[in-house]
Amino acid sequence: MLKKAAKTKGGGAAGRRIAIVASRYNAKYVNSMLRAAKAELAGAKATVEVVRVPGAFEIPAVASALALRLAKPVDAIVCLGVILRGETTHAEHIGQAVTDALMQLQVDHTLPVIHEVLLLENVEQAKKRCLDSGHNRGVEAAQTAIEMTRVMARLGV
Repeated sequence: MLKKAAKTKGGGAAGRRIAIVASRYNAKYVNSMLRAAKAELAGAKATVEVVRVPGAFEIPAVASALALRLAKPVDAIVCLGVILRGETTHAEHIGQAVTDALMQLQVDHTLPVIHEVLLLENVEQAKKRCLDSGHNRGVEAAQTAIEMTRVMARLGV
């Protein structure tokens, strides 16, 4: 992720198609990231497509389908989800599986896949990363997607 992401307002992504795959699980936090990402992308004049999925584990399947789709190809995919750790290792397994799948997807398809499926320890961390208007990971994900579409365009991809 970009630490100090560049401002993207004012048409910085005009003509770019960016898909967002967002989990419905932990909706309070994911919806906040989704709103922030959509606003950032709209301000940059990107075309945005949102696909909702039940949970984080389902994100890679839809991201893969978007990467393969020929009718409406995308320039980048933003993946948004929140996984909260519980008393077992289940959350860690889900988080690692999603991370591995998204990494492989972007390498296989030479397509930016922005990973904001957060594996968090508790609700306080979720509030800080998802609900805080001064530090919303949805904004950062959108800014990273825009920057990566620029990088890929410079590379001729």
